[in-house]
Amino acid sequence: MTYTTIQGDMWDSIAHKVYGSESNMVQLMQANPQHTTTTVFSAGVVLTVPSIPEPVDSSLPPWKRV
Repeated sequence: MTYTTIQGDMWDSIAHKVYGSESNMVQLMQANPQHTTTTVFSAGVVLTVPSIPEPVDSSLPPWKRV
């Protein structure tokens, strides 16, 4: 999957748009190393959006984890 930036996008806001949380910003940056020095994006930059596995609830016993 890809994401095309709009003027003023930043890593955290992009992560929130594509994942629903800023906590996956690091994975987004690792998938796009050529742009890691960019703080504020201009419009039209195409970024690779890696799929992130669903978090496993480790508070559940192993037989109830999906």
